[in-house]
Amino acid sequence: MTRVLVAENIGASGIDLLKEHFDVDVKTDWTDGELAAEIGAYDGILIRSASKLTAELLSGATNLKAIGRAGVGVDNVDVPAATKRGIIVANAPQSNVVTAAEHTVALLLALARNIPQAHASLIAGRWDRSKYSGTEVMDKTLGIVGFGRIGQLVAHRAQGFGMKIIAFDPFVGAERYKEMGVEKAESSDDVYAVADFITVHLPKTPETEGWLNAAAFAKMKDGVRILNVARGPLIVDADLQAALDSGKVGGAALDVFRSEPITEHPLFAYPNVIVTPHLGASTAEATDRAGFQAAEQVVAALTGGSVTSAVNVPAIAAEDLEVLGPFLPLTRRLGKLAMALVEGKSLDRVEVEEFGRIAERDTRPLGLQAVLGVLDGKTEEDLNEVNVLGVAEQRGIELVETKRTSARDFADLVRVSVVASDQRVRVVGTVVGRKARPHLLEAWGQRFNLQLTDHIALLRYRDQPGMIGRVGTAFGEHGVNIDSCAVGHVADDDNGDGGGLAVMVITTDGQVPQTVIDELVASDGFVDGRAVTFG
Repeated sequence: MTRVLVAENIGASGIDLLKEHFDVDVKTDWTDGELAAEIGAYDGILIRSASKLTAELLSGATNLKAIGRAGVGVDNVDVPAATKRGIIVANAPQSNVVTAAEHTVALLLALARNIPQAHASLIAGRWDRSKYSGTEVMDKTLGIVGFGRIGQLVAHRAQGFGMKIIAFDPFVGAERYKEMGVEKAESSDDVYAVADFITVHLPKTPETEGWLNAAAFAKMKDGVRILNVARGPLIVDADLQAALDSGKVGGAALDVFRSEPITEHPLFAYPNVIVTPHLGASTAEATDRAGFQAAEQVVAALTGGSVTSAVNVPAIAAEDLEVLGPFLPLTRRLGKLAMALVEGKSLDRVEVEEFGRIAERDTRPLGLQAVLGVLDGKTEEDLNEVNVLGVAEQRGIELVETKRTSARDFADLVRVSVVASDQRVRVVGTVVGRKARPHLLEAWGQRFNLQLTDHIALLRYRDQPGMIGRVGTAFGEHGVNIDSCAVGHVADDDNGDGGGLAVMVITTDGQVPQTVIDELVASDGFVDGRAVTFG
């Protein structure tokens, strides 16, 4: 009989599901070393966040085939170690989205009607009815920055209160906004200009950290109310405090903080600030749902079913891996590069075309990699080959794949195009040599043949003498070391003023600061620029 261990409390529904299929042991109290001694007897294990499945512990899990994490993240599992041992690791990525959305709406209403403050006043012996008069949310504008699953659920619920919704997220298709009756903002500044309430639902990345800062608050309406049930580092605390002091921000509701747990914070003393101790995912239903969803994945993994939320299930048959393997990282980089070239636009479609002998294989993994590259760091969910298409579909992003068994100039080519609003951007690449190094062949309409390293910069400029030297000088002044460079030229003058455009692609041994690109683009003769780092 297949044996499964439930090592933490996951809820009765998940345990009952497991018992329908397996011999299940439930044990939640472990002494040091006890789990390591016993894990080898089990085919599957379910955990939450307390259990740490390290490489050392997994080395003794000789029979283990599946790990179910009853929650979103898998930081407490050594996924590479599990993968090496052929153990499927699956989580429950949808378990808390409803709970987080509901908590956002609960804080919104509490903020509008001063509910926590009035409660504290009354139980302290005061009848401050006039002091805590609030505001209706009907006909007010809710601005949503980050319009993924949670943001969309918040919008749907807020519409039930008669609120007007405007949202910004360039990685959601325009049709999705229309379907939901939500106004699509072209930039976050458009949200700031009109919103009475603003809620952020962004992932935590280097680009989003400190998203709501002094500059953002300055662009908002006087008296705006701020909500954060996503990630603490999205807000610069000192800037929010200053905005509250000045009256620019009329109130804030915070469920998450830069460091947690935390019981002392300057904002806690503000009468117009509501705080909760990271309760966004904390409901009995979410806990039960997480356990049940994780149990479903373990059942599927151990019975030959479809594991829909695995973070490490191989997507390629062994016979195809030899041919397609080198093209997987290439295609992911092409997707990220293509998206960088249309940054700020509303993403509608990703097109992947394969040419040559790779087109004779099952190329679906290449499409997955392209979408993973396009959405890299752009969603609140952790993406992998298993869940990325579901996330894209939910955001109204279509994946279109075509293939042709012949290619010009090269034995194999991959072309990734991103369609965003009224713009289409195409990038092309291949792999070269015995080590199958990724090469960029086309970007911004120009052709090159340049190895794609971890750090690249692209610049469009007037095709005139001295431009390459200016780029080298600017990079040198900022301590950026250039590895290689390639230039593509526009034969005809696109702008009709006697000089064509050229595109320069530069690879460097370190990340190119955006300030370097901004300085060049602002100078005479340069039209546009991007810096891209591939993780």
